[in-house]
Amino acid sequence: MTTSPTILVADDDHGVRTVLTQALGRAGYDVRTTGNAATLWRWVSDGDGDLVITDVVMPDENGLDLIPRIKKLRPELRIIVMSAQNTLLTAVKATERGAFEYLPKPFDLQELVSVVRRALSLPKPSLGVPHEAQGDEDRLPLIGRSAAMQEIYRTLARLMNTDLTVMITGESGTGKELVARALHNYGKRRNGPFVAVNMAAIPRELIESELFGHEKGAFTGATARAQGRFEQAEGGTLFLDEIGDMPPEAQTRLLRVLQEGEYTTVGGRTPIRANVRIVAATHRDLTQLIRQGLFREDLFYRLNVVPIRLPPLRERADDIPELVQHFFNIAAEEGLPHKTCDAAAMERMKRHRWPGNIRELENLVRRLAALHADEVVGVEAIEMELATVEPPTISEGNPDEGLSDMIERHLRTYFAAHPDGLPPAGLYDRILRELERPLISLTLDATRGNQIKAAQVLGLNRNTLRKKIRDLDISVIRGVK
Repeated sequence: MTTSPTILVADDDHGVRTVLTQALGRAGYDVRTTGNAATLWRWVSDGDGDLVITDVVMPDENGLDLIPRIKKLRPELRIIVMSAQNTLLTAVKATERGAFEYLPKPFDLQELVSVVRRALSLPKPSLGVPHEAQGDEDRLPLIGRSAAMQEIYRTLARLMNTDLTVMITGESGTGKELVARALHNYGKRRNGPFVAVNMAAIPRELIESELFGHEKGAFTGATARAQGRFEQAEGGTLFLDEIGDMPPEAQTRLLRVLQEGEYTTVGGRTPIRANVRIVAATHRDLTQLIRQGLFREDLFYRLNVVPIRLPPLRERADDIPELVQHFFNIAAEEGLPHKTCDAAAMERMKRHRWPGNIRELENLVRRLAALHADEVVGVEAIEMELATVEPPTISEGNPDEGLSDMIERHLRTYFAAHPDGLPPAGLYDRILRELERPLISLTLDATRGNQIKAAQVLGLNRNTLRKKIRDLDISVIRGVK
């Protein structure tokens, strides 16, 4: 007779223990539960259990502190960590101390059972030597407890101690460089340099020299040998931001590095081994650039080993209160008055679409800290600040005016509203969204909510239209498909 695997569960919440007992029992496992770490440790020490599920915060000991002891005594025993402390640092600590998986609370029971099955079905692990994640939780590079951010934390925790190439995508201002820095600062290359280079900020004719360095006399003005970013990042991480703006000739040289692990300087002949981890990022659609012949398909697949998509702020609005307080705290440390926002102000910010994403939110908070006298910021101040930077919607105008003329008129007005500088970054994508939303809304109105007809009018695939309706939060007449 085959004995069912035994799952040891430690959580000080009786309700959680009951739910897990029922779910895992229905899945065919024997379950033993406790509300403290001491009992869990006694069971493990006695050789009981085939898998451990533990909470982080328990009355007698932190579950994360228990993991290294369990792994030292029974390295083959897999551990699943669950926690309501849903931060990047929790995920990183759980992974680095030897946990098989980290699940943020509240979790999906079906996902938990799936993780348990996977953990029990895999070959027994060999003993590794975990190392501690360093850093103060108040200084975490990434903030947010939304489901979207939890998935990113889990992905980052799995990638920290690998050298896999990562491609980070997302709109401007979503924090792509912060993710790249987190991969470096919490990973095995943390003691090496982190070198960031923005492809869009370097003249095309200088990119190869910037990346790979050059020899004396390689070109006019090359009066001495110069290190490139690859050499500067030796032993660490090279972050290639806005990779979609890399010119074709530099793409070819980068592809060689990824394929062969070596490069030559401009004007040089001796190959140089590259010991760097490459993390790339872009806000552009690389598949579209490939179709246009502007980006090498083979390079895309070399860079896109592990894709990470950062959600725009409008898709994680529940994180806004935590982000706002984080930015207020930073402003206070820099000498600005300490502020908070009332509930109405927070709700107004959660309704805003934030085309500039987290960068736009941070700028708003800094203005509130610097310019508004009240210690508790109200909704009126939020409305006033948003009105100063909000571009006019491109949905009004003279019916006799040509579309391009109308767009140009609105853009001139928008630029004129920023006499002391350029508008916030991401203007191109923002204007496209300003056009897209009213265009789809008006088409749906004209077709009385019939999405099949609207897709035909717009020349879009039906599924594409549905996704845009969802992403742009467009209301559709009920009962019409």
